[in-house]
Amino acid sequence: MSDSFDFRELEFLTVGTLGPKGQREFFLQARAEGELLSLKMEKQQVAALADYLDQVLTDLPDATGISDPAAEDLGLREPVLTAFIVGSLGIAYAEEIDRLIVMAEAAPETDDEEEEVAHARFSASRAQIVGLVERARDLVAAGREPCPFCGRPLEPRNRDWCPCQN
Repeated sequence: MSDSFDFRELEFLTVGTLGPKGQREFFLQARAEGELLSLKMEKQQVAALADYLDQVLTDLPDATGISDPAAEDLGLREPVLTAFIVGSLGIAYAEEIDRLIVMAEAAPETDDEEEEVAHARFSASRAQIVGLVERARDLVAAGREPCPFCGRPLEPRNRDWCPCQN
């Protein structure tokens, strides 16, 4: 059986990166009850998660003016040890406790459909989600500049030259 995690009382929930531009690895990270969990993600997953969570917040009643003083320190905490690579994400809203639930499931390691994959569940306050969305958007925007012609990221090792410029 694979490891699974259920973080109900989050100390923090964040996204972050390791590595230089063009080689960054993205992580979803949380800590609850002294346990630190880091899940590796793709940049596109981080961007999609932020967009979807922002839309969910907009659709919830009384979602304006939410801030979290702890949201100022949303950097990754060391050690960043990957528990699993995220294959799929899900979002739910628990109205009775006014929490957004972020669920992550590991990418399967084999083609065996009966293989149990690891999963993680994070119960986050609206303020924690606002901080996560802002941080995710900042990280995604901090990537390599796009080529003005094709939109693909420019490679610094090529001095920002793109083959489509020929």
